[in-house]
Amino acid sequence: MDDRQREFLDDLLTTASPSGYETAAQRAWIDYVSEFADDVQTDEYGNAVAVLEGGDPTVAVAGHADEIGFIVRQIDDDGFVHLGRIGGSDKSVSKGQHVTIHGADGPVSGVVGQTAIHLREDDDGYDDVREQHVDIGVADGEAARELVEVGDPITVSTTIEDLAGDRLAARGVDNRVGVWTAAEALRRAAERDVDATVCAVSTVQEEVGLQGARMVGFDLAPDAVVAVDVTHAVDYPGAPNDRTGDVSLGEGPVVTRGSANHPVVVDAVREAAEAEDVDVQLEAAGIRTGTDADAFYVQQGGIPSLNLGLPNRYMHTPVEVIDATDLDAAAELFAGFAELAGEYEDFAVDVE
Repeated sequence: MDDRQREFLDDLLTTASPSGYETAAQRAWIDYVSEFADDVQTDEYGNAVAVLEGGDPTVAVAGHADEIGFIVRQIDDDGFVHLGRIGGSDKSVSKGQHVTIHGADGPVSGVVGQTAIHLREDDDGYDDVREQHVDIGVADGEAARELVEVGDPITVSTTIEDLAGDRLAARGVDNRVGVWTAAEALRRAAERDVDATVCAVSTVQEEVGLQGARMVGFDLAPDAVVAVDVTHAVDYPGAPNDRTGDVSLGEGPVVTRGSANHPVVVDAVREAAEAEDVDVQLEAAGIRTGTDADAFYVQQGGIPSLNLGLPNRYMHTPVEVIDATDLDAAAELFAGFAELAGEYEDFAVDVE
């Protein structure tokens, strides 16, 4: 990852983008892909598609731009802001955090209150998010309502921290790394001048039900789509790998098999990995992937789809950890797949 690519990743990771409030992050993504895409389009909800014109087939690579967060549910007369969830926010990591409320007139700083350990009688449970509050330091409700209003999104205030080697920690890794990969894959496909038509997609509202992929998948209707999202790395103490698989940071992107994952696309991507000398890991999805692949593959009578995973520790916390080499490998892998795609008339299974 060179300096420009890292700058783009940092831009994505530092731009708040809770589900339903993705506009700023989508603008950053569009600014980057516009440098090498032949065309960039958006829809009414902000899904963005960058196209590299070529011949048949049309292959797409997609990530989702949104992140989990909170929302201003209520402002009480004492000036405290009461929380609601955006997506799968974790009640066990929210208390005691610095947060930013993204108000119409600019960001407002606050903290999620936590009763001091000296005053707590029961330290075994966690309050539901709806029972938690943000303290923005005002005297009363009137003062609070001058700064924020019901429906404003909230994100945990964190920084990007470089760890040892190529690893970094940040909030919103899920799934800025996916949209980074989609953009970078398109750029690398352009450098290779691939014959296929390639679409890079940045969807909205994945964290609240894969909604953006449902919107964009029907109209886009590619011959195949690779949905890039984070997956659980379980190479740390106490990780429940009996519920996932043996996925590790730095060992390459993860090809998912089963359920939504089309066997021909799986084989093509694994063939591309071998040709590109990219190490991949395997993961099983017997029922669903939990990613945009689940929405894409049921559009237009069935779009051959694959969930390509990026290993991620501590998902849905403010300290998600990834290895940048996995991102680079995933972008290179899709570029290789796009180059290989011209050998396929279609990606249908052979049942005759």
